[in-house]
Amino acid sequence: MLTIRTATADDAGLVLDFIRALAEYERQSQAVEVTEAVLREQLAASVPPFECLLAQLDAEPAGFALFFHNYSTWRGKRGIWLEDLFVLPAQRRQGVGGALLQRVAAIALERDCARFEWSVLDWNEPAIAFYHSFGTQLLPEWILCRVSDTALQQLAHAGVRRG
Repeated sequence: MLTIRTATADDAGLVLDFIRALAEYERQSQAVEVTEAVLREQLAASVPPFECLLAQLDAEPAGFALFFHNYSTWRGKRGIWLEDLFVLPAQRRQGVGGALLQRVAAIALERDCARFEWSVLDWNEPAIAFYHSFGTQLLPEWILCRVSDTALQQLAHAGVRRG
């Protein structure tokens, strides 16, 4: 039986396990810096920076979906950004990923969100095919931009470089 529930602070260790498993799948194991203590504190916050759904298949942890709100200036409404969706390899092809995706979509509708968005690595063909099966629109004309670490410090302290 498949069940989906909202993660609590007591689930911080399990959420971290899923984050690490996803990072390993995406060939970025060394990139995980978050700790169980940080996740526990964030999940317990009065206004947490994210929400997380946990899926269990036959009472065993199977996957997670971690998301938060963004905002559409054009639509004048909140949206949902799905940061992570991951199902353990042994639990795949049993409806877990689809159920998680469907639940986040339902939350978006319940909250009158204008859209539900996420990104996918261009090499992750199984995920791309999975998303296509739900009628997901891929937006190749949009390029994800990121400033972090040293570049973030430089941008914040030196202003925008022109040239």
